[in-house]
Amino acid sequence: MNTEPPFVAVLGAGPAGLMAAETIATAGHAVRVYERMPSPARKFLMAGRGGLNLTHSEPLEAFLPRYAGAEAALAAAICAFPPDALVGWAEALGQEVFTGSSGRIFPRALKASPLLRAWLARLDAQGVRLLLRHEWRGFTPDGALRLGTPEGEQLHRPAATVLAMGGASWPRLGSDGRWAAQLSGVAMQPFQPSNMGFRLTWSAIFRTKFEGTPLKRIALTFAGRTVRGEAIVTAQGIEGGAVYALSAPLRDAIAAHGHATLLLDLRPDLDAATLAPKLDEPRRGQSLSTFLRKAAGLPPVAIGLVQEALHAGATAPLPALIKALPLRLEAPQGLDRAISSAGGIALGELDNHFMLRSRPGLFACGEMLDWEAPTGGYLLQACFATGRTAGLGVAEWLAGQPVPPPG
Repeated sequence: MNTEPPFVAVLGAGPAGLMAAETIATAGHAVRVYERMPSPARKFLMAGRGGLNLTHSEPLEAFLPRYAGAEAALAAAICAFPPDALVGWAEALGQEVFTGSSGRIFPRALKASPLLRAWLARLDAQGVRLLLRHEWRGFTPDGALRLGTPEGEQLHRPAATVLAMGGASWPRLGSDGRWAAQLSGVAMQPFQPSNMGFRLTWSAIFRTKFEGTPLKRIALTFAGRTVRGEAIVTAQGIEGGAVYALSAPLRDAIAAHGHATLLLDLRPDLDAATLAPKLDEPRRGQSLSTFLRKAAGLPPVAIGLVQEALHAGATAPLPALIKALPLRLEAPQGLDRAISSAGGIALGELDNHFMLRSRPGLFACGEMLDWEAPTGGYLLQACFATGRTAGLGVAEWLAGQPVPPPG
């Protein structure tokens, strides 16, 4: 016999799951959060190592298109819990925020741990139970949750369930996408890396000399879009913020054509016409490296890239090469190194509260859903917003449902 009092189960203790739990508890329902890892919000804490970019300050008319094909499905949730609301929520937890020069919004502490501690304390005060090392293993034929625990498998029968187990990036932190196998009959899009670097072939000399070297104040162009920022040379290729901003179309182009050519502007502050007279001067015995450093103001890594292109057979004049140096990308980095993932539960499977249309009482939110966005605060904003919308949906659904009797 099931003698448990009615409760709502949230599977996953990341930002989306915890926000769903808070919203449901605020509506007066008992909530249990099940997390398969030994501690909650591991990927959230990892994001905090880079300063914890919570959201972005740009207006919603510019913010929402960042979600590309998923904009229509996410817009209502984000408009109901926009960046200003997320800022107010963080500050109510005692975490002052500030807006950086790029428009990105960060907690003043520049890390996730103080916010998470305050949040967990609030949830505890609301009566939310957090159960660690509880791994979801699917449903029984009668709809109970099967949970693997240190004490063995357990069955739990919540009044409603929110799935918030993340996507498939950085699997060592807990989100490995294995949950998809437990949702037979639910349409899925395959997981793909998002906001990731790319592989390309460097010469052994260049790789040895410049692995780990940043490329600062550059611009990257692909498919008519140009992004200014920074990147970093890796042993296998290139990664960094400017690369991530173009990663989705680059990934799709590689899938379609086997490679993609990214154009690198090493001096975006100067046009080719300005560079040309400087580079038309005679070298007077200078090596190419010395000449490029003095005439074009290029740092060593940029000079190395020009030399790589020339050795590969580039024939463009030096000014044109410096302004549009081609990088032939061969493959995206895998999900194990990607910041986020595309793919997951198809958005058409869900109603406007992110309840699965085919399974009343079962909701999903966060990176489990098939959407992607660039870095810059858009990822966390959508996780928080969809978690809140799913939580409101649970409360609304329970209000119209009879409480199941024990048994």
